[in-house]
Amino acid sequence: MSEPTILPGAEPFSFAGGPTGVLVLHGFTGNPSSMRPLAEAFAAAGHTVEMPRLPGHGTTVEDLLTTTWADWSAAAEAALVDLGSRTERVVVAGLSMGGSLTCWLATRHPELAGIICINPAVAARADMLELVSAMVAAGETLMDGIGSDVADPDVAESSYAQTPLPPLVSMFEVAESIVADLDRIECPLLLFTSPQDHVVPPTDSDLLAASVSGPVERVSCERSFHVATIDYDRQLIVDRSVEFVARVTT
Repeated sequence: MSEPTILPGAEPFSFAGGPTGVLVLHGFTGNPSSMRPLAEAFAAAGHTVEMPRLPGHGTTVEDLLTTTWADWSAAAEAALVDLGSRTERVVVAGLSMGGSLTCWLATRHPELAGIICINPAVAARADMLELVSAMVAAGETLMDGIGSDVADPDVAESSYAQTPLPPLVSMFEVAESIVADLDRIECPLLLFTSPQDHVVPPTDSDLLAASVSGPVERVSCERSFHVATIDYDRQLIVDRSVEFVARVTT
């Protein structure tokens, strides 16, 4: 079976640096291109960096249709375990669903030095699960895409034009169990939130901040929409994230 063709810029990123490891996770229907500026900044700071292309992403929406949360979380955990075996301490950073995965990993890995979440999707939404499940039951598999929610008119996110529904259901189905475990997170959290997010409500960030047991630093991305890592506040995210990693790993 031939390997899928990867979209330009959607390639995974690896950098062998120092004793601090940083795992970088992209969002649902997106790919590593949305997190590349952050991953490259961590590498430039001398850290060992892994940014996987999660299963089904960065190729075609048909590939994503064959995957679920179980595939993405397994890939994220495998990358974390591998990175941890090569470094002394690890920080995980994630955008949107990558933020969900970051939180999920942190509930299972108390050894993490810190986590960075950018507009993370964490809240369980019974109404959305019901709606999307009904669409799937009616035989629908795709709806309009949720990607490229960016304020900067000169920037477009590389993401699928459509959203596959069964994989989305799988994400909603695990949300409740993740929320129930958030108090297990004791490591420092750096949390970026866009007040004008058209994909994930800012209240998800509020829930996360209120639920974790460790220290929380919040940063508001006033000028950016959902994909803030490539939007007007991208340099703010880079600067604060690099400073955070340096601080929590020393």
